[in-house]
Amino acid sequence: MNYKIIGSTMPLLQITLGKGEVIKCQAGAMKWMDATVEMKTEMDGGIGGFFKRKIMGESGFMNFFRAERDGDRIAFGHTFPGYIIPIDVTQRSIICQKRAFLCATEAVELEIAFQKRLGSGFFGGEGFIMQELKGSGMAFVEIDGEAVEIELERGQSIKVETGAVGMYESTVNMSIEMVKGFSNILFGGEGLFLTTLTGPGKVWLQTMSIQSMAGEIFPFLPTPSK
Repeated sequence: MNYKIIGSTMPLLQITLGKGEVIKCQAGAMKWMDATVEMKTEMDGGIGGFFKRKIMGESGFMNFFRAERDGDRIAFGHTFPGYIIPIDVTQRSIICQKRAFLCATEAVELEIAFQKRLGSGFFGGEGFIMQELKGSGMAFVEIDGEAVEIELERGQSIKVETGAVGMYESTVNMSIEMVKGFSNILFGGEGLFLTTLTGPGKVWLQTMSIQSMAGEIFPFLPTPSK
């Protein structure tokens, strides 16, 4: 399998498959494919997998695409302005925000990742449920806005705006901390809480979450006439 990412603000992922290779994706992600690619829609993992994906904010069904000849091509599109990141999950699993999964090779598993800390679930920007990508092979993840990659050493921490965490390696610890200082809370513009990420491991931050974008656009939307 070979791939290339085309475009910038609304990127397209184009994959070239060898004969017999399979790629799976969330429903509605495929944009075009060669006529010789075979498509099959299934409940990957049975009824249990169906409900897990629904809880994670994905479609209960997944689409599987099988190449019938060498060189068959298929393309997947980003669903909102952002960035597509290729990840090899063979060595280490990845925790990412809901809706982040775009597509993956057949041996990659999409699982629920529960926030272990109560504060992280309530105030961490993504709620109690996130996605975990594990197994073996390549996965492709959608990040809101531009992506910033930071490698954290063991014990090294950064504080992040809630909602700016796109994904991180499973070795990274995520916790929530209240902003200190009365004036910082009232006038700092960062809200009551910040997310703390502690290494070791790699984190991917997003510059504009889809929730923040919606909040910025909302005041300019036309109001229904009475």
